[in-house]
Amino acid sequence: MGRSAVLPDTVTVATGLTLERVRRDVEVVARAGLELETFLEEAVESVGRAVPWVSACLGTHDPSTHLLTSARKYGHLRAVNSHDHEFGLIEYGAVEPTAFTELAAAPVPAAGVHLQTGGDVERSARMSAFMMPRFGFLDEARMIFRDGHQAWGAMALFRGADDRPFEAADVDFLASLSPLFARGVRTGMLTRLGTTPGDQSLAGPAVLIVGADGEILQTSRGAEERIAQLISGAAAADPLSPISALVGAARRYARGETAVPPRSRVRATNGMWLVLHASPLSGVDGRVGEVVVTIEEARPPEIVALVVAAFDLTPRERDVTQLVLQGVDTKEIAATLHVSTYTVQDHLKSVFDKADVRSRRELIARIYFDQYVPRMGSELTPSGWFAG
Repeated sequence: MGRSAVLPDTVTVATGLTLERVRRDVEVVARAGLELETFLEEAVESVGRAVPWVSACLGTHDPSTHLLTSARKYGHLRAVNSHDHEFGLIEYGAVEPTAFTELAAAPVPAAGVHLQTGGDVERSARMSAFMMPRFGFLDEARMIFRDGHQAWGAMALFRGADDRPFEAADVDFLASLSPLFARGVRTGMLTRLGTTPGDQSLAGPAVLIVGADGEILQTSRGAEERIAQLISGAAAADPLSPISALVGAARRYARGETAVPPRSRVRATNGMWLVLHASPLSGVDGRVGEVVVTIEEARPPEIVALVVAAFDLTPRERDVTQLVLQGVDTKEIAATLHVSTYTVQDHLKSVFDKADVRSRRELIARIYFDQYVPRMGSELTPSGWFAG
């Protein structure tokens, strides 16, 4: 997708009819059950009719940690690949009001840098140190994909020197699309849960050591293959983007600015779920700033909460699902929750509809994933996990 620059003399504020048409279009694709890549590309193209942009970057996040799990680029950014790894280091290595981690919890899930800084865009370290010198962008509008309290990703739209800054009406419109984008990302993630994983030969964790300059110093066997599995597609950013986000967050953890070592759950291109961890290293020889990153196949308990959240269940439906996963029958569920068996059956029907299954057995398989069930009973690796 290559869009022309947004010229201030030719761009007019979108009419109410245009805004409503774009909102409806985004809602349609969000409910269409599209693959993640297809949904994001169609949705951001639609947004451009109401809020024009010259470049866009859309990412998915782990809803528990708000860390980047994948990134895709559109417009002028698609032709630029050399600076992707820098983004995560800057975005997650420091905090400012328009950082994704801040917007995830903000009252309004969207913001414009020009608006937030009163026109002094260089007050944003991200803009002054990265976006302006690297790409010539002079304004950025951001929106978090938030559904209730869960943040599933984010979008950043950019304008250059010849373009008017994003206005309050633009930001308000983007904020109104937040739950629709969240739904589309959740649905896109679920469309891949039933797929059969590809190469399972990479057993055990892969380890990388990243230097103070952000460059990879050392890797364990299989690390390059694991990194290559993180993201693919025509719009995909550098697969190292989720790694650099972890490294940036690990440096904040090392400075005592956060209390929990960073981790994220990532859906690999072969269908596997991976867990990425990062920890700062203490050098006995005085070296500082190095970070160790571990990539390993996720265990079912690490993913169940994520998948159940993606089904968008009500609190009572989550209670029922939790008991189903424990093997509790309908009568026992009713007694435990102090409701009738008919009410339990109604909740189960709703859960089945949202999970696109027809039975308890299919629900359990969908949550614990086909990638695990065929390997039950197989030999274990030294890491304590299934052999390939």
